[in-house]
Amino acid sequence: MNQPPELCLVVCGTRAAVGGTFDKFHKGHRKFLSTALDGSEELVIGITSDEFAMASKDHPVEPFDIRLENVKRFVQKKGRGKKVEIVKLEDPYGPTVEDEKLEVLFVTASTKCRGEEINFRRVKNGLKPLKIVEVPMELAEDGEPISTSRIRDQVIDSEGRLLRKTKG
Repeated sequence: MNQPPELCLVVCGTRAAVGGTFDKFHKGHRKFLSTALDGSEELVIGITSDEFAMASKDHPVEPFDIRLENVKRFVQKKGRGKKVEIVKLEDPYGPTVEDEKLEVLFVTASTKCRGEEINFRRVKNGLKPLKIVEVPMELAEDGEPISTSRIRDQVIDSEGRLLRKTKG
């Protein structure tokens, strides 16, 4: 697996965090979590609660228990030997703004601004800012990012294969 160059700067023994809704668990989620697992010794995975997901999305999402089970199943296969903690997110920040042991935050292009907000809040709370590592989006067959929206719209499947011709 090709790792982003920034990942090489992450030192073993780090406690890192990721967060997301993880709706319609797909290849992009697997890459994101794999990169975070490979780049940390301890990983905190935040999954949005049903209430928070409904407040921040303009479409229905799978129930929390299903999303949690999908993430757990993947981590059990991929994250052997890693200390993983899964938390329910009731807000955009979760434990990242108060956990003084956290050192790294893995983000995507679409969540990088949230990482910057988190660091602002950490500094305001007297904590060191987190190193932000941007994980490139996994691309579908058509070269566009794999996303839950595109899966829901039946443009691609969870592996990024095209299900119908796109207008172009």
